[in-house]
Amino acid sequence: MVASAYLSPALPSPSHPMAKTGYGKRSAGDEDPHADPDFAHLSPRDREIAVFVDHLEDGHAMGYKAIAAEHPRYGQQAVRTSLGRITLAGHLRWIKEHITVEDNSMRWVTRTYWSRTRRSAEWWEDFARERHGKDVTEDYMPGLARVEQAEEPAPEPERAEQVEPVDEPVDEPSTAYEALAEVRRADARMSLSDSDCRSLEHLAAEWLNRGATPGDISRALTDGLPPDVTNPGGLARNRLEKKMPPKKAKIRQKAARRARVSRVIMACGLCDADERTTKIVGGLCGECLAAVEAEGPVPGYVPETFLPGQRSGGGLPGADEVIDVTDRVNALRRAAGLL
Repeated sequence: MVASAYLSPALPSPSHPMAKTGYGKRSAGDEDPHADPDFAHLSPRDREIAVFVDHLEDGHAMGYKAIAAEHPRYGQQAVRTSLGRITLAGHLRWIKEHITVEDNSMRWVTRTYWSRTRRSAEWWEDFARERHGKDVTEDYMPGLARVEQAEEPAPEPERAEQVEPVDEPVDEPSTAYEALAEVRRADARMSLSDSDCRSLEHLAAEWLNRGATPGDISRALTDGLPPDVTNPGGLARNRLEKKMPPKKAKIRQKAARRARVSRVIMACGLCDADERTTKIVGGLCGECLAAVEAEGPVPGYVPETFLPGQRSGGGLPGADEVIDVTDRVNALRRAAGLL
């Protein structure tokens, strides 16, 4: 009955913004495949927001303002509250990672981790601990590409074909030679002989090495010619030498400095407070937890606790026991120091 209330989920559009390099949504990994019951334990609105987030690509912005700007039905406050409840349900965590770089520079970054599979608070605590010491060089060095060694192409199998012997090897003309030989097609006054092309070949090759094209060479040798050209070879040499393009600047790429996670703390997903200043319970600080609870259930949603039969806990500890919502809320508030 609950599932039928959610028939047409809104999915992210290609215009959904990406976060800064290294930020945004990050999959926690080891997830179950997509399935209809993934978010059946959530209210219809929370379920819709969860499906929206689940379909975001890694790196997409995960702030409630960014999601509300793209979602066709819900505004900032609704999305913020739903993200809070999705966090309490075990799908979302914000973790602050202290990064130490090889040059001894340091920084704090807040990571948004998403799990389609519902996780317990203990699972998320273990996940955060495992982040400590991780090598994150690729995540924190935007703009510094890592040079991968290209694989050697596999040799082609030998063909059992009969090759006709030739009397003399035929040398293919170089690109530089062909560029000079083609100049005559642009202007007949610059008809370079074979001897001219061979003596000027090294100059034309240098043009090509510096980034010029055969068309650039042709234009340099034919633009603004006098009415009569008595020595095309001499004129071509003079122009190739005087109009030689500058050398291409050599781009030196810095090697990426190693970076690793040197400290990990849990943070509140709604206000960015963290364990250094407040207690985090279920992914939220006490103040945000109280705000999420104050809104109450979404109109029209009947929590599974109040439906006949036992509630499925999605593989979490205590999955087969019926949970009293009031007791559960009071327990969370006591843990957050609000009672």
